[in-house]
Amino acid sequence: MSNDAIVHVVDDDLAVRQSLSFLLASDGLTVRLHESAGAFLDSLRAAPAGCVVTDVRMPGIDGIELLRRMKAKGWSAPVIVITGHADVPLAVEAMKQGAVDFVEKPFDDERLLATIRAALERGASIAHQDLESAQARERLATLSERERQVLEGLVAGKANKVIAIDLEISHRTVEIYRANVMTKMKAASLSELVRMALICGVARG
Repeated sequence: MSNDAIVHVVDDDLAVRQSLSFLLASDGLTVRLHESAGAFLDSLRAAPAGCVVTDVRMPGIDGIELLRRMKAKGWSAPVIVITGHADVPLAVEAMKQGAVDFVEKPFDDERLLATIRAALERGASIAHQDLESAQARERLATLSERERQVLEGLVAGKANKVIAIDLEISHRTVEIYRANVMTKMKAASLSELVRMALICGVARG
């Protein structure tokens, strides 16, 4: 779990915010409180690191709309919704919109903490994948057109000699381009190179 991970608590009820803040802080978690979904969205310029705990029923932007807006921004941080018994159908709808779990009021402290820790682990994994994808795309953008063509051949599982025939260049030239691709993509092996290429959506051929 990243040390930068923050549990963002979004709830219009001050007493609930304070209660959750005390509970999470006592468990060693970093907490940031937001009095509304609008305040939460306005306070962040980039995807939050960690997870979000939000009430499903709030004035203005409710939990469902918050999920929609996070999705529209491309924010993939895990979201847990807190719901009253009568709001379970809303919580189910929240799950359909991307929430990872929901906890009913009055919630059990240990159950909530376990749910949040699981969400933080998931968030750390997502953040790592997002960073890995961004780095791979940056490296891919440095390839020349010919290097990109050689990479596409490798991803398609073609041998160097087949790529040479396809591109009408020498086998030795393909080897040079392949070495350049490995260097620019910072790949330690062919399997790592192929994995990065697939992350970037490079065609299999």
